[in-house]
Amino acid sequence: MSTTVGGNADNIDLISDVADVLTDTTVQAVASQAPMVNEVAIAAADSYYPVMYLQYFIDYVHQLSGLNWWASIVLTTLLIRGLTLPLLINQLKATSKLAIIRPRMEEIKNEMQEKSMDPTAVTEGQRKLQQLFTESGVSPFTPLKGIFIQAPVFISFFLAVTNMAEKVPSFKNGGAYWFTDLTTPDSLYILPILTALSFLITVEFNMQEGMEGNPSAGTIKNVSRVFAVLTVPLTMSFPKAIFCYWVTSNLFSLVYGYVLKKSGLKKYLGIPEIPVTPPTTTSKPAFSVFSVLKQPTPMTEQSLSVPTTPSKLADRKVSSSAVLSQRLRSLEKEVKGRKKNKKR
Repeated sequence: MSTTVGGNADNIDLISDVADVLTDTTVQAVASQAPMVNEVAIAAADSYYPVMYLQYFIDYVHQLSGLNWWASIVLTTLLIRGLTLPLLINQLKATSKLAIIRPRMEEIKNEMQEKSMDPTAVTEGQRKLQQLFTESGVSPFTPLKGIFIQAPVFISFFLAVTNMAEKVPSFKNGGAYWFTDLTTPDSLYILPILTALSFLITVEFNMQEGMEGNPSAGTIKNVSRVFAVLTVPLTMSFPKAIFCYWVTSNLFSLVYGYVLKKSGLKKYLGIPEIPVTPPTTTSKPAFSVFSVLKQPTPMTEQSLSVPTTPSKLADRKVSSSAVLSQRLRSLEKEVKGRKKNKKR
């Protein structure tokens, strides 16, 4: 009995030791994984919903792919930009249609100017413009759609990556090559220069896409060139993690624009071809749809032209009074002549 009891006691001790080892191993495994999950949750806790969900999505790509943080940001950027491709293609279709109908818009504007912006001509011109927009499926606000598509994506990425660079400790070792620490600025300025160059190349090769015939295209391109040059001093203090998104997004836009320049792909996607117009030597003022649509209505013009009627009446009164005074003078002369004849 004593031997059996002693053996059972040894077995119980052995089982308890094994249980302790298994428990310690499980706790260590959970503890090793918990910080990776909790640090992103803590960073995203005080963010707005779009920014918060984007941080969770970057973390999901990071965990699923096993890539480092910089590569996870690059892959997430490509996925999000790929999802916006249908919106960008629709934007290009609408912008191309607007460029095609621009000559007709110029004709309507010239017709109104030839008639000295007569109220009736302005109303007719506005009606023709509205009909032209309806038939083409575009509006004067079509060029602004690109801003409403790109701006929310850029702002969400900027805020999400900046917040993670500040509050996710593993970002300190989440880079590669010379940008190992994603939380600090690039002291070599390589990433800001790459961002500026990629944006400038995109402007030079893709800025005119869908804006052919638009008089303001040259101004927009020049402003974009200035912004590309200013990118380096304006972004040199940004953390390196931001440039993992920014450079990738610029390269995506460059490749996207280059691929769409192929006429066969444009035809396949239903993007209309814009006819090439020969350059003119005479300079014309830029056509503004908003200036035409904002012209006053005929009621306003008539109300402004009402004071001209009293002036005509006044002229008539002046002319009639002059006639009366002339007749009075002739009568006075006749009376004086008769008196002289009586005296004789």
